[in-house]
Amino acid sequence: MSWLVTGGAGYIGAHVVRALEESDLEAVVVDDLSSGHRGFVRSGTPFVEGTILDTDLLVRTCKEHAVEGVVHLAGFKYAGVSVQRPLHTYTQNVTGTVSLLDAMAQTGVESIVFSSSAATFGTPDVDVVTEDTPTSPESPYGESKLIGEWLIRDQAVATGLRHTSLRYFNVVGSGSDDLYDTSPHNLFPVVLEMLLAGKTPRINGDDYATPDGTCVRDYVHVTDLAVAHVAAARALAAGEPLESVYNLGSGDGSSVREIMDTVREVTGIDFTPEIGPRRPGDPARIVASGELAARDLDWAMRHDLRDMVASAWKARTAAS
Repeated sequence: MSWLVTGGAGYIGAHVVRALEESDLEAVVVDDLSSGHRGFVRSGTPFVEGTILDTDLLVRTCKEHAVEGVVHLAGFKYAGVSVQRPLHTYTQNVTGTVSLLDAMAQTGVESIVFSSSAATFGTPDVDVVTEDTPTSPESPYGESKLIGEWLIRDQAVATGLRHTSLRYFNVVGSGSDDLYDTSPHNLFPVVLEMLLAGKTPRINGDDYATPDGTCVRDYVHVTDLAVAHVAAARALAAGEPLESVYNLGSGDGSSVREIMDTVREVTGIDFTPEIGPRRPGDPARIVASGELAARDLDWAMRHDLRDMVASAWKARTAAS
């Protein structure tokens, strides 16, 4: 029996695959390599190259590898770009999830851990987001993730599917020197790539109502996130009751300036970030409580900001 990890060749997905295997759970990866990397999947891990839009491929994979559950991470994840590419975003994230749920129903796979997003909240009017905070997504990406939650919920009503959805903000760091974030849109890789290119990183706005004037966000280490996915998979496989949604958050967050200071300290590269104007729609502070996930999913912030930066930098420079 194995767990199918969609998007398992991506930055987060590859960490989840390794966490499953380190917990003595077999994994099989399906990934179209649109943003993932074949080299992120170890040679001993079954790998199927293909899109989750191909229901027949998913059916064959589930049958051939005796899949008992799914960790669903595959999707188009760029919120800003989704505004320019809404149809692509909905096709990948909504139609893709329908295809996956169809394949699961055809093959009797009864458990799914869904990688959702804090983008489902939009810009909440609370300092600390909880699972009860109203959802109000502000991009096709956030909307598509919320629709994914609805699809899974409705399929559970119809078929008894066991499920939970994990919402999180900014995933950073590395658990292995051969795995690193290659996104052209995420803060950590953007800053590190600029430094490696001899350029000066930039802060978008320093006049927010926060202690140092820069935006505050949740940043969580990717290995902590992977552990929570494995805990959710184990609980579903054992038939243990789980909430339909969990936030994986720090409860306090870090500011962009704190991150820049830590990057300067860890890398030894002295720089003073440029200050640009605010980006439209950027709230001053969004962080989430992880109390429910700590209770049920072994969720904990096991790494501080320095650990996050140091591991990200080590993995990125190892790849150079």
